[in-house]
Amino acid sequence: MENGAVYSPTTEEDPGPARGPRSGLAAYFFLDRLPWLRRVLKGLQLLLSLLAFICEEVVSQCTLCGGLYLFEFVSCSAFLLSLLILIVYCTPFYERVDTTKVKSSDFYITLGTGCVFLLASIIFVSTHDRTSAEIAAIVFGFIASFMFLLDFVFMLCEKRQESQLRKPENTTRAEALTEPLNA
Repeated sequence: MENGAVYSPTTEEDPGPARGPRSGLAAYFFLDRLPWLRRVLKGLQLLLSLLAFICEEVVSQCTLCGGLYLFEFVSCSAFLLSLLILIVYCTPFYERVDTTKVKSSDFYITLGTGCVFLLASIIFVSTHDRTSAEIAAIVFGFIASFMFLLDFVFMLCEKRQESQLRKPENTTRAEALTEPLNA
């Protein structure tokens, strides 16, 4: 028998390069795992922490540099951590790890980053030289820290709603002890 007669009914032609709406890297990038509001907050965290870092890097001289260096470290770390969390949520890596661990990590990373970013912004306000780049970095830093903290508040509300849904009905201890087990 010829190979064509055996394989032709069951094999498809080579489809060629994918030209659909989800080809290439876009096929591995999913935004649907986060609600719309959380996606916006994550995007703003990423953008604002990057802008704060860029504005801080433009500063050419400082008199009290400790606040500047702390702000530099925190803004860069905030950008990288928010990028990491966003990558985990939007790629197939999310399916490979325990989703409760991802959400728990996101919860604590967002809280810690928001608090430390706010503290670094306050320290930078007290030590800056009042240049336009420093003021822009401070504004972006404060807004970014509030975005992190707002995202934390939304995650906290989601956790409380989930725990309320999982709670069993309120029964008193005496009722639970007097009911038969096979009821």
